[in-house]
Amino acid sequence: MIRQKTLKNAIRATGVGLHTGERVYVVVRPAPANAGIQFVRTDLDPSVTIAARVDRVVDTTMATTLGEGSAHVSTIEHLMAAFAGLEIDNAIVEVSAAEMPIMDGSAAPYVFLLQSAGILEQAEPRRFLRILREISCSDGDASARLSPHDGFHLDMTLEFDHPVFRTHIHHAAVEFSTTTFIKDVSRARTFGFLADYDRLKEMNLARGGSLANAVVVDHDGIMNREGLRIDDEFVKHKILDAVGDLYLLGHPLLGAFSGHKSGHTINNALLKQLLADPGAYESVTSTSHATVAPRPAAI
Repeated sequence: MIRQKTLKNAIRATGVGLHTGERVYVVVRPAPANAGIQFVRTDLDPSVTIAARVDRVVDTTMATTLGEGSAHVSTIEHLMAAFAGLEIDNAIVEVSAAEMPIMDGSAAPYVFLLQSAGILEQAEPRRFLRILREISCSDGDASARLSPHDGFHLDMTLEFDHPVFRTHIHHAAVEFSTTTFIKDVSRARTFGFLADYDRLKEMNLARGGSLANAVVVDHDGIMNREGLRIDDEFVKHKILDAVGDLYLLGHPLLGAFSGHKSGHTINNALLKQLLADPGAYESVTSTSHATVAPRPAAI
């Protein structure tokens, strides 16, 4: 039987919010079985707990933002991807501001922190959401799809009318596992265009952005002196984002995700469409992904 996991110890980190530019302090703590991932705004009085679930997503502009009443926490997708990649089901994330720290723009620092805290297997079985039939959504030429698959597969295609993207890999596929996530996905950094920087600042976004936490593309090249970490870093980061967004289902997926120019908005719309169709999925406990106890999902 595959069991749920949490952390062995609490772990602390600090960093800067990508969009707010604020200094942020984070503590990630163990949580009981079946608790799921919970964010706690400790800077508020009283503190506010926000469940990391699809129905708590309140904004998807440039990042995924969760909310409970007037309390929000944004840019949660990289940490959520790290939880998914390390198969951590239950954790409490205490955060001192309205945005998670961007770290180096990837999930790798979060992976390191969680591994440093240690991972503890719990007594309760792990539950999966298995896709039973195809679900898709689109917005213009961007689209995303979930379909049945034995395991968890992701593929993504990017399209930008820009010289850099015409000379770099714009499609990637991953058969998901902890090993493939850490090795092939977790180090891929967020990216942006220098031409958009002033516009984003006018929107009160990207105030903490720099070459230290993003790949920045100007009119004809990559501004970061070190270049890309991997040849397909752009598209692999979009896969990383999708992993984090999909983990807001509250359980790991058994199915295939395919995205074409998809981002947080379409990812979230796809999950809402899935949950609105109970016949499109089932909740299972699993040994090597074989069904033991199917039952309707309780998200």
